[in-house]
Amino acid sequence: MNAQDIMFVILAVFIVCSAFATVISRSIVRAATYLLFVLLGTAGLYFLMGYTFLGSVQTMVYAGGVIVLYVFSILLTSGQQEELRTTNLKKTVAGLVIALVGFGVFASVLFMYGFAPIDFAASSFLASPDESVISMDTIGTHMLSTDKDGYLLPFEAVSVLLLACIVAGIVIARKR
Repeated sequence: MNAQDIMFVILAVFIVCSAFATVISRSIVRAATYLLFVLLGTAGLYFLMGYTFLGSVQTMVYAGGVIVLYVFSILLTSGQQEELRTTNLKKTVAGLVIALVGFGVFASVLFMYGFAPIDFAASSFLASPDESVISMDTIGTHMLSTDKDGYLLPFEAVSVLLLACIVAGIVIARKR
């Protein structure tokens, strides 16, 4: 294993542990913090693979979104350490069964379509991207164009959705 593979394993373990901590945490602020760690670890994977643009977008958009989540969680809980209610054994068992069924579906799809296992010893499983494939000019043109391959309309739709979420959060916080 080379240094890139070791860093991949470290980031993967960090992401998985932070994801479990996000789900297990009873405090909304702690859960948002662990979610921030998951998103920053994902950005680290992008940087490790050489996708600096995608890593930067991951950091700015999603990690910045977690900061907004912090603000709303503090507004909606009035700054209190609001704890989640404890669950009974019946709900815990039901959640565990659903998780195992989901894993079973994932494993069956994995085996049904015959994905080949990665031979880690033969070659590095993280290869650097070919920088000549897509240029930044092409990405910018597609992001801001309104033609068939353009993404301006979905981008604006998402921004209107986020604005509606912000307004709804303010309305809910004002009612309390």
